[in-house]
Amino acid sequence: MEGKNHELDSPRMTALVACTDAHFAWMLGGEPPSPDLRLPPGGIEAAPVMEMLRALTADIRSTHPICAWLMIEGEEVVGLCSFTRAADGEGIPYIGYGVAGSRRGRGHATRAIRLMVIEALRDPNVRGIGAETSIANIPSQRVLEESGFVKTGTRIDDEDGEVFVWRYQRS
Repeated sequence: MEGKNHELDSPRMTALVACTDAHFAWMLGGEPPSPDLRLPPGGIEAAPVMEMLRALTADIRSTHPICAWLMIEGEEVVGLCSFTRAADGEGIPYIGYGVAGSRRGRGHATRAIRLMVIEALRDPNVRGIGAETSIANIPSQRVLEESGFVKTGTRIDDEDGEVFVWRYQRS
């Protein structure tokens, strides 16, 4: 796939670390699971969203023990990416991701999603990866395009209205 290679274009390197329930507890105001990690100003996302993601990943962990990852630059957690749905009968889990508002526009999501694809495909039961983006969310569409996802259609979501449906297929 053509496009910018953010790993080469930037001195920053986004790493992924498996996100545990202890990490979610910390991001919601609890004790840090590691003294080496810190959150950016304003955190990653609002508490209700983090609580929803914590519950969602707890459910998905029964099928995929590692299903959420912290996006880390240096010692700072700059975002989170995770499965939003366990793999279906075709072996396709769906993913979602977000970067802290104060850390957007720096290529973190693209680098993280590329790494997440590699991690997710280590599971022999995962044959591809799905994602959905709001029609209006151009930055997320670019992240998926630059990460090798292909737009496969649209659907109507009860909360978000019309969304694009994306697929990354195992090579």
